[in-house]
Amino acid sequence: MSERDEYPAGVPCWVEGLHRDPDAARDFYGALMGWEFEGSGGEPEYFVARLRGRDVAGLASMPQAVEDADGVWMTHVAVDDAAAIAEAAGVAGGRVMAGPLDVPPAGRLAVIADPGGAGFCAWDGQARAGAQVINEAGAWAMSLLHTPDADGADAFYKALFGWEAEPFGPPEANIAVYRLPGYVGGEPSQPVPRDVVAVRMPLEDGEPRWRPDFWVADAEAVAAQTGERGGTVVTAPYDAPPFKQAVLSDPEGGTFSVSQLMAD
Repeated sequence: MSERDEYPAGVPCWVEGLHRDPDAARDFYGALMGWEFEGSGGEPEYFVARLRGRDVAGLASMPQAVEDADGVWMTHVAVDDAAAIAEAAGVAGGRVMAGPLDVPPAGRLAVIADPGGAGFCAWDGQARAGAQVINEAGAWAMSLLHTPDADGADAFYKALFGWEAEPFGPPEANIAVYRLPGYVGGEPSQPVPRDVVAVRMPLEDGEPRWRPDFWVADAEAVAAQTGERGGTVVTAPYDAPPFKQAVLSDPEGGTFSVSQLMAD
């Protein structure tokens, strides 16, 4: 496991689920991941998921402008200046969808779509730097970019954050890991280099998106519980050494994956 209280610029730092019914999402993910929550109703609703008393993710109400949309998980990337990143994103071929805007006292953000259409947040953290627990059962581990435009994504994220794309697996899979030179994260025993900050995958269906991966103690049990609680098993648990993984969807259609570490 890893505990963190700060994130350098260019490192994904937080994941946040947007849902039409955040209370129902809270019940779903609380049971699935063992999360407890802090937060309140009101407008907009926002709940911070906690594990062992430490922040791990957020659940929020869907913005009114897209209130009929399916549930979605947004990945936040730490930045020093959300306004500057928003401007740079436009120059690099992306699009600013919202902001920059203040979210007191937590921080300041800009919602950006990359050239392929996948949305994410540039996050200038203040009271909340990001997830305080990662890489353990019930916590977020990494986010995966599903895009139809691998070359465009690679150029965009390199220009914006300095990420270097490195092919991963067989060439026909068209998968890459994004590395941030000089960054040291995770744990020494993890199965990928410690400067890896994200993974790029080909888009097989649906809209371009960033999809979070959460570690769990039992992928089979979590997949079964997902179906029992109104979600969908998109891809049944399968072996991907050293993990057993599954792709799941919550009752509002927000997709995520889970990974069970099978061996050290």
